[in-house]
Amino acid sequence: MERLSRIFAFDVQHPMVFTRVDFWIFFLVVYAGITLLRNRLSWRNAYLMAVSFFFYYKTSGLFLLLLFFSVSVSYWMSEWIYRSDSKTKKKVLLYLTITLQLFLLVYFKYAYFFAGIASDFLGREVPVMNHFAWIANNILQFNWFDVDTILLPVGISFFTFQVITYVVDVSKGKLDPVRSFTDYAFYISFFPQLVAGPIVRAADFIPQLYNKSSISKEAFGTALFLILKGLFKKIFIGDYLAVNFIDRVFAHPLSYTGLENVFALISYSLQVYVDFSGYTDIAIGLSLLMGFQLAKNFNSPYKAQNVGDFWRRWHISLSTFLRDYLYIPLGGNRGTAFRTNVNLMITMLLGGLWHGASWNFVIWGGLNGLGLLIYKFWKKIRPWKKIEKAWAMAGRIAFTFAFITFTRIWFRAPDLEGVQAFFQAVGTNFNWAVLPDFIWGFRLVMLVMLLGFVTHWLSDAFKQKWQQRFVDSPLWLQGVITVVMVFIIYQSVSAGMQPFIYFQF
Repeated sequence: MERLSRIFAFDVQHPMVFTRVDFWIFFLVVYAGITLLRNRLSWRNAYLMAVSFFFYYKTSGLFLLLLFFSVSVSYWMSEWIYRSDSKTKKKVLLYLTITLQLFLLVYFKYAYFFAGIASDFLGREVPVMNHFAWIANNILQFNWFDVDTILLPVGISFFTFQVITYVVDVSKGKLDPVRSFTDYAFYISFFPQLVAGPIVRAADFIPQLYNKSSISKEAFGTALFLILKGLFKKIFIGDYLAVNFIDRVFAHPLSYTGLENVFALISYSLQVYVDFSGYTDIAIGLSLLMGFQLAKNFNSPYKAQNVGDFWRRWHISLSTFLRDYLYIPLGGNRGTAFRTNVNLMITMLLGGLWHGASWNFVIWGGLNGLGLLIYKFWKKIRPWKKIEKAWAMAGRIAFTFAFITFTRIWFRAPDLEGVQAFFQAVGTNFNWAVLPDFIWGFRLVMLVMLLGFVTHWLSDAFKQKWQQRFVDSPLWLQGVITVVMVFIIYQSVSAGMQPFIYFQF
């Protein structure tokens, strides 16, 4: 009985994530259910909705109630919008729905940020109270919640944007509503991508709800390859670098030389990529095993030759969402050059703020926006044609990577004081002389870094060839490779499982 209660209990110290063994036990149970229900679509969708809600409960506890509220309200509002004959009424209902969804996001994610701004402006502390907790405790008599603290629900930034894509597309007539509440709840809560993306467009995913779950040998091999690749990137490369080097330096930047701080920043640029793209690889692989396809979210971003190219390759689902649902509605590039630049900067500033409730992320978004504007201006005034020689392409890649890595100081540092400490270490204590001792002392870290960058910069054709070899290999060989890879990956764990970076967003 105690073991059963633990299965249904939420453990805040050990949420269910892709890298934990309990998740893979959960997935095997889910997969068995899908296999049994593969020919009964309504039952399959209801089953996947239920297990997705359970997964969210195991990652976020009673914030499941918030997810259910968001799903329920947006579903009924979208039905109302669809049935309305008045364009004005459709628009009013759409704005109400989006406002409510964004209010929930802003309340839970940015309450302390805006309270801090108000406190600085007024010269006195502005207290923050969890009004939803107060209502639940005092009116509904739940007495479960802490009214003095507002916690960030995992994945709220992602499922809020998915809700917005659905209601906007329904209101514009681009998409017919789903057939039932169950189908809609399944679309929003589908567990592989629920807590850290990719942001799934309704038009891309909803038609798949009415297809039978089936998987070919090639799809199975591709899914398995993606899952192994994602685990390798996340645990073997990302977590190893974080635990053994990056987190140490950023915790006490002034205790290390400027050279070590710079290497930590370069390592972090690799870590944030392998961590987030690793999650996406696993999510796409899991979805494919269940018969659903998710869109590609990364396209070798550190091969980008300019900032615009980088943002076409990095977190593609967010970049395209911001383009289609923010930049274009603001006017896009349809107005004057000045207005276009303002639209672009607003989009990047809000994109930065989407990542986190601090000035660090606002500055990070602003720097990326500035980089895009400078690149646009440079394209107009550069005195020579673009050179397509290998050395020129390598130079553009290196320059773009250096700029993106520079902006990550604000992304990684815990606050502006952390940014200041980084620059202080670099500016006053760079110390090239420690380089040989540093490389030798962190030789395994350097090797893992080298492995990460080299594999990233390999040609797409080369990587696709090896993926296809795995896919074409017999199932028994795929099984052997899987066992060996899992053993190697989990042997590299040195300090417990590290959370995915984008869980905090």
